Amino acid sequence: MLTGRRTRGLYFAGVLLAFVGLAGCGPSQEQFDAKVREIEDLKARLAAESAANKNAQQELADAKAQIEQLKEQLRDAGVDISNLNANIEQQARALDDYKKRAEQLEAIRQRFEVLRRKLDELTKFGLKVQIRKNRIVIQLPGDVLFDSGRDTLRSGGKEILAKVAEVIRSDAGLMNRTYQVAGHTDAQPFKGVFKDNWGLSAMRAREVLVYLTDPDTKTGGGLRPGNWSAVGYGDTDPVADNASEDGRKGNRRVELVVMPNVEEMIDLKTITK
Repeated sequence: MLTGRRTRGLYFAGVLLAFVGLAGCGPSQEQFDAKVREIEDLKARLAAESAANKNAQQELADAKAQIEQLKEQLRDAGVDISNLNANIEQQARALDDYKKRAEQLEAIRQRFEVLRRKLDELTKFGLKVQIRKNRIVIQLPGDVLFDSGRDTLRSGGKEILAKVAEVIRSDAGLMNRTYQVAGHTDAQPFKGVFKDNWGLSAMRAREVLVYLTDPDTKTGGGLRPGNWSAVGYGDTDPVADNASEDGRKGNRRVELVVMPNVEEMIDLKTITK
């Protein structure tokens, strides 16, 4: 504001000098009146700006007073202003962390949706993709893969596994994932070369793993052996009631479990529709 006033003062001086110059040359009454009106107009503008500045200063002072009053009321109520500011900062950080986590969850959900869409074509072979025990599971019916009580893959089972392997090989992200082959049986007692259901489920899981990790894609899946493992659960993890034939059929299965990465250690049900 001081700079503006100085500028206007110089301008007034210039106007007066010009007026004096005109007076020396004998200005007309019209010129004189015009200069007077110009000076009066500038004075009015200066007065208006000065009043506006004064009002702004008063509003600022009032606002500061209100802030101090509010602080005093908070202190009287036992609120620590410094802690309040700290809490606000903590909430801001928490909100930022939540947004980042939400973005991560969305990325995971999108990857899962891509996997599920790619496997949709395999459902005609009896394959299911679902969430079990917080894992993405590709479920294969055991009766399609193996004959009863056997661990040798049927030709139809090899066709299914070849399809699964092709889908995984065609995607670098899926190819780099870690998987576990899990064998499961029904609750019917098993006696034979594998001794019990534990042995049968483990050998079936091994057979699937060997096929998927065979480097020759003409006779196997061509997947990376270091990314795969096998385990047998016997009849300890049923998905249906063993009291019925349909239930026992559902329990005789092999699952390809997509193991989660560290950043995916979350409840996957929260990101699936």
